[in-house]
Amino acid sequence: MPETTPSFFYNMVFGIYPYIAVSVLVLGSILRYDRDQYSWKTSSSQLLRGKGMRVGSNLFHIGIILLFFTHLVGLLTPEGVYHLVITTPHKQILAMIGGGILGGITFIGLTMLLVRRMTDKRIRATSKFSDILLLWLLYIQLILGLTTIFFSAQHLDGSSMVALANWAQHIVTFQSGAAGYIVNESWVFKAHIFLGLTIFLIFPFTRLVHMLSAPVKYLWRPGYQIVRRRGKGY
Repeated sequence: MPETTPSFFYNMVFGIYPYIAVSVLVLGSILRYDRDQYSWKTSSSQLLRGKGMRVGSNLFHIGIILLFFTHLVGLLTPEGVYHLVITTPHKQILAMIGGGILGGITFIGLTMLLVRRMTDKRIRATSKFSDILLLWLLYIQLILGLTTIFFSAQHLDGSSMVALANWAQHIVTFQSGAAGYIVNESWVFKAHIFLGLTIFLIFPFTRLVHMLSAPVKYLWRPGYQIVRRRGKGY
């Protein structure tokens, strides 16, 4: 049980806001796909300028995907499960090292993409407000995530990691009192969580929706293509 009873503000931000953000993500994505499928795309700017695109994009996508899933595993794995193979302090050190490496890779890639979009006149002119806003939000979120490493290094007992995991597990299992687990945690963890939830909230209104249309079917498609010749007169 959490040691501190959260205020109304903390209950709203860390107890109710997560459900609002995820609900908007799910319902908003369904509605957008149903009503506006032509906007369901990455809107790639590679045709405008390919230089720096491939390296930056690959680094960003590899890093952000691995960070997302390692966050899920780290937050949602119960203590009793990971204690079978690793202690809490060792898990925190592993998370700090792994998160630092993946965060560094993502930071390099995202910096390249952000500089490219902000400095190239043609790309900037064809960019939507949501494109630029999303990049900056992801950039700030990434910096906050990397900053948490330095705060975690000040207490290697893993107490903050356990508190954050308890919060996440209470949220996904619809248990009350989730906000109480992070009331006493550092501001950087709270800001990281809040901004992450906000990115979930705006997800359906940005190009991030293309994540839900990953072309997994191409992994088992036939290795050949059917080509028809045009007849005379075309």
